[in-house]
This record gives sequence, structure tokens and C-alpha cells, in this order.
Amino acid sequence: MIHFLDRSEIQALLAAPNQKIWHGRRDYALLLVAVQTGLRLSELTGLQRKDVQLGVGAHVRCVGKGRKQRCTPLTKITAVVLKTWLAEPSRHCTETLFPTAHGGRLSPDSVKDLLDKHVALARQTCPSLRGKRVTPHVLRHTMAMQLLQAGVDRAIIALWLGHESVETTQIYLDANLTLKEEILARTISPEGKLVRFMPDDELMTFLNHL
Repeated sequence: MIHFLDRSEIQALLAAPNQKIWHGRRDYALLLVAVQTGLRLSELTGLQRKDVQLGVGAHVRCVGKGRKQRCTPLTKITAVVLKTWLAEPSRHCTETLFPTAHGGRLSPDSVKDLLDKHVALARQTCPSLRGKRVTPHVLRHTMAMQLLQAGVDRAIIALWLGHESVETTQIYLDANLTLKEEILARTISPEGKLVRFMPDDELMTFLNHL
């Protein structure tokens, strides 16, 4: 069973960063892009400012596994957030989209730490997060499940996530079925009893003479 966030949990997480400070604005933009694009952690931290294309057909371009390039579209909200973020002065003239305070590339541990910090804050307003272990990869799963629940074909989801094989996306179908089964288990089953069929005398006479 893979883990992912529902809509209320996503909103609570995105509300956690303090956007009055530079780190908070960076973290908010990073988390929004992570949830909306489903990029791998290495793809996310490797984004350069030049990889963001705004305007008509807004998207981010990344280099994934096997050095394969792919483009992922951005929603209007994400595009607006990134436009605002890019308008801020670049730290130490870095081209990294989501840099450290010194202009370097965020390490996997740094992303995990900032995510843990914001999840801890989000749990104060969203109790369902208290029972979940949220990692950067969970944000990727979240986007995949959103696409699946929106009725998107798994071949398109595989293309979106940069999977080598469509079969890799099968885990999201299995997770969606498990989720539905858990929901079903929490519902009240209608009372029902199977009644055994009893043929009447006329039918029995007919059958006996066949």
C-alpha cells in the first residue's frame, strides 16, 4: 500500500511555510511544484531557473532517469507562484531554482528536513496527517493518485511521471483499489439474506417427467 495525501492534507501542508521570509517562500514554491508535477526528488532539486517556461503552455523541463528529458505542464496557480518566485533576486547569482541560502543545490536530507518541519506544523490543523509518514516520494505518489482518481489513463500517468514501463504505474491502480476497499469496509452494509429457491408442485411434476 503506497502512501499519498488527500486534498485537505495537501492544503494544510502548503499553508505551513511562513511566506513572510525567504525560506518560507522557497519552501512553499518547492512543495507546490513537487505536489503538482510529481517530479522525483533528484529532478526537483536539479531544476534550474531556465527550466521554467511561463506564459502559454507553461511547463518545467527536467532531466530524469537515463538522462531522459521530459516536460511537465504547470497549472495556472503554480505558474503564478513560480513567476513571483523567479522575480526575487537570485541568491549568490545561482541558477538553481530552489537553492540553499548560500546558492547551492538542496541535498536530499535538506528537503526531507524542511518537509518534516512543515508536516509537523500542518498536523496541528490537519489531524489525519498525524498517522502518516510524509516523505518527498509521497508527494510524487500524491500527484499520481490525483491523476488516477481524475480518470487519466495509466499510459498517460506513466508518461507524466517518466516511468520506463506502463506496468510500473500498476501500483497506483492497486493502491486505488485498496483505498476503495477500505472505504467500503467503513460503510454500513444493507441487511440481506439469500432465499433458497423452492420450486412449486407444478414445476416439480414437470421436471420429474423430463
